[in-house]
Amino acid sequence: MDTTTKFELIATSTFGLESVVAAEVTKLGYDKTKIENGKVTFRANALGICRSNLWLRVADRVRLKIGEFQAETFDALFEQTKALPWEDFLTMDACFPVDGKSIKSKLFSVSDCQAIVKKAIVERLKQKHQVQWFKEDGPRFPVEVALLNDIATLTIDTSGAGLHRRGYRDLASAAPLKETLAAALISLSKWQPDTPLIDPFCGSGTIVLEAAMQGLNIAPGLKREFVAEKWPFLPRELWQLGREEALDLACPTQALEIIGTDVDPKVVQLARHHAQAAGVAESVHFQAQPLASLSTRKKYGKIVCNPPYGERIGEKKQVEQLYREMGQVFAQFGTWSYYVITSHPEFERLFGQRASKKRKLYNGDIKVDYYQFFGPRLPKTPFRQEVD
Repeated sequence: MDTTTKFELIATSTFGLESVVAAEVTKLGYDKTKIENGKVTFRANALGICRSNLWLRVADRVRLKIGEFQAETFDALFEQTKALPWEDFLTMDACFPVDGKSIKSKLFSVSDCQAIVKKAIVERLKQKHQVQWFKEDGPRFPVEVALLNDIATLTIDTSGAGLHRRGYRDLASAAPLKETLAAALISLSKWQPDTPLIDPFCGSGTIVLEAAMQGLNIAPGLKREFVAEKWPFLPRELWQLGREEALDLACPTQALEIIGTDVDPKVVQLARHHAQAAGVAESVHFQAQPLASLSTRKKYGKIVCNPPYGERIGEKKQVEQLYREMGQVFAQFGTWSYYVITSHPEFERLFGQRASKKRKLYNGDIKVDYYQFFGPRLPKTPFRQEVD
């Protein structure tokens, strides 16, 4: 397959973060063709598959779109799946498990849809390769059939493990924040590398590390592998080129002031371990201390945090007291902006201040709000004039 061939790709995302993913796609230089709930569709060449996997910080996965059509019967699903050019992508020895989902569609049995799509692909490959049996012991091509309002979308996952798996977190605290969501919180705060940033509930360090990676322009996928790296139509040289580009674009000498604090010394130690693995240990500082000890001499900066939500029985009163304390402590950072994600419906009342802006998001299965409290605009600097 010609490496200049354009593919239709889908960057999937957590609900509420589609615009952030779309901005990332645009920054990579690709034209987004459609933004829908949970996904951004765009066009790119083979190198674009590599680059999007390496660089997208907020997307969950990058899927290669094979086809889309209306399917209200199993016959229609079978025939139209079979009509797609699977032989252009799947090798003769391809391992192609089929996953599926169905929302508001007549074909609601996901297991039946998966079986029919699998059979249709096999029949197509039998005709094209003139064989009757496939070993499926070669490269892995994870196929998905997604039905929404009777429209079937057939894709192949190019990422493998979700893009939140950066490769730096081998240990986890009790309730770690996904790296993709942490990256989104940083992006939505409009933080810039010349601005101090503090996370006073840093846990295992995810927000701090994602900010450092953004500040140093480190591609989030640089330290991991992707399932599509073993696909013959994506030459290994393309992946090598993508990684070399990423290394060239990194800014390891960028000075950063990013601090993570937490009351639990054990998770702070964990955060330091992850900072080493991420290659940003020299650019961040972690400290074990209670919230009440939080202070700064800097006039401007941003606080970005994911405090406890009080979801468990018996924790609610403690958490509500913590939110009151946050209001008092953050008030001392008068010219700073602060950004807080929580599921507690009474957060603003307990915090003692109405947010400048509020955004509905999901942290896993938990519906949350991202409260944004804007401080005064920072004075212009030569660097900031370039990025504003």
